[in-house]
Amino acid sequence: MNIAVIGTGYVGLVSGACYAELGNNVVCVDSDSEKIQKLQQNIIPIYEPGLEGMVKKNSAAGRLLFTTSIGEAIRDVEVIFICVGTCSLKNGDADLAPVWKVAGEIAKHLNNYKLIVIKSTVPVGTTNKVYQLIRSKNVKKARFDVVFVPEFLKQGSAMNDTQYPERVIIGTDDLKTAETIIKLYENLNAPILVTDIKSAEMIKYACNTFLATKISFINEIANICECVGADISDVVKGMGYDSRISKHFLNAGIGFGGSCFPKDTKALINIARNAGHNFELLKVVLKINEAQRSRVISRLSNILGSLKYKTIGLWGLAFKPNTDDLREAPSTYLIRDLLKVGAKVRAYDPIANKNAKKVFNNVSFFEDPYAVAQEAHAIIIATEWDEFREVNLKRIKMLMKTPVIIDGRNILEPSDVLEAGIIYAGIGRRKSWENMAHGKTLAEGE
Repeated sequence: MNIAVIGTGYVGLVSGACYAELGNNVVCVDSDSEKIQKLQQNIIPIYEPGLEGMVKKNSAAGRLLFTTSIGEAIRDVEVIFICVGTCSLKNGDADLAPVWKVAGEIAKHLNNYKLIVIKSTVPVGTTNKVYQLIRSKNVKKARFDVVFVPEFLKQGSAMNDTQYPERVIIGTDDLKTAETIIKLYENLNAPILVTDIKSAEMIKYACNTFLATKISFINEIANICECVGADISDVVKGMGYDSRISKHFLNAGIGFGGSCFPKDTKALINIARNAGHNFELLKVVLKINEAQRSRVISRLSNILGSLKYKTIGLWGLAFKPNTDDLREAPSTYLIRDLLKVGAKVRAYDPIANKNAKKVFNNVSFFEDPYAVAQEAHAIIIATEWDEFREVNLKRIKMLMKTPVIIDGRNILEPSDVLEAGIIYAGIGRRKSWENMAHGKTLAEGE
């Protein structure tokens, strides 16, 4: 097929590269001319394992092109994918301005039949509104259809998720249009579900908010474990054997972040409210997530006393491993809270340092975890990079001013940390500072 992909963020760029890999001719469009110039030079603006090689390969083969012109991109294509971002507005609603703008541009340049596919996450009813907008501004009265095909990409494994999807959801009110999408995905051997448009739009929100709920639930269980002396690691293992629950997304920690879960949870709360329903459960999910970050700062204070003038190291900045994305990352909230109480912050992330430097000019950034540990009063593990699982704990202890590790992702074995002479506090872990020192701060004595 000849395909246009509008938007070169995570979804658009990954999708475009993978569609080209399948043998299609793809033109990717973005209004950011600097980004397009870099992509034309094979400079990838985001970090995603495997993406750079696939872009270079298909660009060299002539199957993947980049432009800033929507008119040029859609002129000779059969299918147009809308993959622009829909960030949260201050009131929690999805910002649909980019979608309306793209829809207007498509309408202006439609010259013959096109199938328009929305992959951006949009509130229920948006796809039909896009159809009406294009129809009203379609100067040449060219035929077109609009369908909704949600993306289910996980940052850090987006290439694999695109090439080996667990399912393909096609939302359409005209089953004939589904045939084109089925043709595109038929060689991927994935289950394909064709639904009405509104159900497909709801599926996307339901999936993301369910996973967010699961994370907040297990964090609350971890908090109770700390109160009663249970260990969340054993609890999760026991729960994970239950096929009705599964072990996925049961990792207790400092909360969820990223470009999807926070904004989609807020958006669904508002979608429900606008439909006359109070989605109280999701409101609590967000409150738990916010409180989880605050618990880390409180725990540090319990151990160190006042954090003013204390040097705190952060291992990990991205919201999850294998990405450089800082959007809604728990680390960014921790940094702001630490700076607010007068602490000095040192940080390291294998990939996200460059992006973090653009956001924080009052944080010291380093190139390895040992440099961060130098003269630090405590270290917080904020992202579960494998690199941090393999650190030499005895060396870390020697470098630190006071040996304290707050394991915000439960990636270390508590007994190993304690054996190295480091005070350890995980999330819901039984072997921790609270159990050893009964809540005394270091200022009061061990």
